[in-house]
Amino acid sequence: MKNIQLIISYRGTNYCGWQVQPNGVTIQEVIIKAIKELTGESVSLTGSGRTDAGVHAVGQSANFFTAATIPPEIWYRALNTRLPADIRVTSSRECHPDFHSRYDAKGKSYGYKILESPVASPFLADLAFHVTRTLDWAAMEEAAASFLGEHDFTTFMASGSSIKTTVRTITEISFCNNGDLWEMTFTGNGFLYNMVRIMAGTLYEVGYGRIKPEDINKIIADKDRSKAGITAPAHGLYLKEVYY
Repeated sequence: MKNIQLIISYRGTNYCGWQVQPNGVTIQEVIIKAIKELTGESVSLTGSGRTDAGVHAVGQSANFFTAATIPPEIWYRALNTRLPADIRVTSSRECHPDFHSRYDAKGKSYGYKILESPVASPFLADLAFHVTRTLDWAAMEEAAASFLGEHDFTTFMASGSSIKTTVRTITEISFCNNGDLWEMTFTGNGFLYNMVRIMAGTLYEVGYGRIKPEDINKIIADKDRSKAGITAPAHGLYLKEVYY
């Protein structure tokens, strides 16, 4: 049996997230179906983590075991002939039998896109969070510095998650823009449930003037979800890369 790692890019708009579930079509389900069409095998596809409904990915990582004779470096091309246009496998390789996409991950990068424009773009309606007001990006960047380092991020976790620890380390937050389209990139050793969307929503509140940059340290320390900003919409979020 070969252990095959896939790097996957997808537009999450039409899916109920990554993980297989009974109530809707998911990314994982569609890829498993494509593998079965190619090989006849019913495989277990392990992702680096879940993405919610509407969330996109540039570099999701997943692995599965197969007895098929398809060369590892050809898998991505073979799968793309069976996948819809909004899901693409960008690379494939054989990895060590012990490799696990989730448990071996050392860190991740997420991007969050905001379109700052008086009028929404029909081309970005499901790909960026549209705001009509000009945000104070300098204040947002100042506030973001408070997230860097190791913290207990309880404030920035949605309910419904059972985890051992809420301590995470953020190593970098960067900002870039192309005209009215802005992107914030968050890199760290791991993220809690909805953590990036809540951090992005809190920075949005800073840019809007509702939260001051100097308040972020206290908001983190309070460990109270109600003290942070909104949970930014799912469709602005992208899983960019998983690090091993």
